[in-house]
Amino acid sequence: MLNALEVVTTVVVGLMVGVEFSVAFIMNRILDALPEDSGQLGHAHGGRMLGALMPFWYIGSLVLSAIWAVAGWHHHGAGLVVTAAGLLIVSVVMSVLLLVPINNRNRTWTPGNRPADWKQQLHRWERYHYVRVAVIVAAFTLLVAALT
Repeated sequence: MLNALEVVTTVVVGLMVGVEFSVAFIMNRILDALPEDSGQLGHAHGGRMLGALMPFWYIGSLVLSAIWAVAGWHHHGAGLVVTAAGLLIVSVVMSVLLLVPINNRNRTWTPGNRPADWKQQLHRWERYHYVRVAVIVAAFTLLVAALT
């Protein structure tokens, strides 16, 4: 049963890392290259769509990692899993304190109601997001290392 939990957790966290990596290094560049207001509208739509999904994915990843840490406490790699779970906690705290407030504003913006500093706010979100991606990549790496 522990092996199944390890695999499910690693896959769930790995997929989350893939989505967030794609947002950071692919989707944002595509949206920023669109003409006129299309990019801003795309960011708003992405904020609504992923803003509804990602909280469950982040919390689910954290819960799975915590269960793995408890269930595998006396097994090889437990320290790596605990550290990974700690990093996932950091990513959730970062999200709630830094990224979600900006995203909650962004997802309601239209060309008619966006603030004058909307681009600066999106760039701030992107900088925080790069750090969050690094944190969850590190967590994923530790989970993979714990499998060996």
